[in-house]
Formats: sequence, structure tokens, C-alpha cells
Amino acid sequence: MRILVIEDDARTANYLQRGLSEAGHVVDSAAEGRTGLEQALEGIYDVLIVDRLLPGLDGVALVRQARQAGLQTPILMLSALASTLQRVEGLEAGCDDYLGKPYAFVELLARLDALLRTRHQLPGPARILRVGELQLDCAARTVVRQGRTIALQHRESLILEKLMRHSNEVVSRSMLLESAWDYVFDPLDNVIDKHIHRLRKKLDAGFAYSLIQTVAGMGYRLLERQPHTAEP
Repeated sequence: MRILVIEDDARTANYLQRGLSEAGHVVDSAAEGRTGLEQALEGIYDVLIVDRLLPGLDGVALVRQARQAGLQTPILMLSALASTLQRVEGLEAGCDDYLGKPYAFVELLARLDALLRTRHQLPGPARILRVGELQLDCAARTVVRQGRTIALQHRESLILEKLMRHSNEVVSRSMLLESAWDYVFDPLDNVIDKHIHRLRKKLDAGFAYSLIQTVAGMGYRLLERQPHTAEP
């Protein structure tokens, strides 16, 4: 998943970014409330992690303004201010969950996974996606096609996840780029095409047709069903 961490303490932000990246997520960060709100409103994130005490715009106000602007992204608030009243205030502002500091990183990961399961209504802790004959385990980074298990690289799984969440729709190269790389990445012109090429080789080996279509000038589309063939 793609996560935005809004945290002004550099040490804490680096800790979260490193741990979440090692867990297989794409992570961006913001060190100030207003900047974080602007990034959040781009609508490209699966989850926001927001510290309560932020400069410029505090976490509660940030969440409230994000919800007023119509943002539906799940939000987990982190704070050393964790009394019952403070938790209630955060939840009433629009947070989906509230985790007091200090916390165990494994609990943070579990709460993030729970937020995503609730949002996408995915079964089980592994976050299984199913589209047609494909089944993707987003945690293990494996895909099954007609009973055959295929191992994917990290970014291949993120790209496929994006395509599966928008099956039968055209997904632009920029959308795929946003799903698998952070802001500091300086992309090569054909980086998405190269990853799609490798992904197709893995998914289509031994099959008569490809599930990923190229839509000229627009991007790529994952087909839910086998394309129809002309009658002889």
C-alpha cells in the first residue's frame, strides 16, 4: 500500500518510513501539518499516519479539514496524548483509529492492515485480492493464476495490485508510477513499460493469452476474463 506519514519529529518519521518500507509499503512523509494536508488531498494514498502535535496545523485540525474536503482515506493518528477524552476527540474529528505512544511496531502494522481490510472488505490478514482467474496475496507478493503460483518482485506486486483494484479500467502510467514509487524517485521514461513486460512474462508463461492489455497512448488494462476470439 502507499502510505503518507505526517510527523514533525525527524527521528520518528525516519523510523516509521524505514519500518514501513521494509514491510513492503511505499512511504512518503511530510513534516508540517499544512504540507501534509496538501499531500493527503492529492488522493493517492491508501492510508495516512498522522501525529497529533504538528507545527502549522495540528493533527486533529488536519484530519477535520481533510474530512470536510471529502477525503475518505483511512487515517491512523499517533500521539502521546492518549487519554480517553483525547482519543475521543481524535476519532470525532474523523480518525479511523488512534494509537497511543509508545507503541509496538507490530501493532502499528496490524492496525494498518485492519484499516485496509475494512476499506476494501478483503478477507484475512494477508489481504487477498481476486479478479477473474488471478488471486494476489498482497503480503506474500505471490499471485496464483489457474492454480499456478507465481512469485513477484515488490514493485511488480504493487503494480499488479493497482491494476487488479481497477480491473477492466484503463490505468495510466502515472497512476502505476505513483502506486510503486515515492516522491523522491526520478523515473526513467520507460520504467513502467519494463516492469509491465516482466510482469506479463511471469503471468502469461504457459497461457494462450495475456491478461494485461496495452491501451495505446493511455496506459494498461487488466482483463477480468479471457478476451473473446472471433468465430471461425
